[in-house]
Amino acid sequence: MSTDASIKQLLEALVNELSFNTTRSSGPGGQHVNKTETRVEVYWDVANSTLPTDEQRELIGEKLANHIDKDGVLRASSQQTRSQVRNKELAIAKMLTRIEKALHKEKPRKKRKPNKAAIEERIKQKKQLSQKKQLRKPPPTN
Repeated sequence: MSTDASIKQLLEALVNELSFNTTRSSGPGGQHVNKTETRVEVYWDVANSTLPTDEQRELIGEKLANHIDKDGVLRASSQQTRSQVRNKELAIAKMLTRIEKALHKEKPRKKRKPNKAAIEERIKQKKQLSQKKQLRKPPPTN
C-alpha cells in the first residue's frame, strides 16, 4: 500500500532520475523563438527505474498510459515561457503532479442507506410532480 510519505519520498528521489531535452519552442517571442531552444522535455524511464515498487509501477503504467511510450518512458514538456530554466521547472512540476495523482488512492466509498425521512420526502415530491402533470391534461370527454 502506498502511503503519502512513501509517495513524497519517491517524488524527491525521482528528480535525480529525470533526463531532459531542449528544442525550439513555438509561441510568443518573435525572432527569439527562432534562435533559442526554450522548450524543455522531461523523460523518466519508468520501466527501468529502481525507485517505485512493483505496485506503484503498475499504477503509473495504468493511469498514465497515454503519456508513456512503448519503451516505458514517461514524458512531459513545457514551452509556456521564453525562459528555458522556467520551462524546465514547469515541466518537472507537471511530471511530478502527474505521478502524484497516479499514485494517490482514493478512499473506497461506503454505501449508505437513505434514512426514512429522505425516502418519504422523495415519494412526496414524486406525488406532487405526478399531480402537476395530471392537471396539465385536458379533462376526458365522453
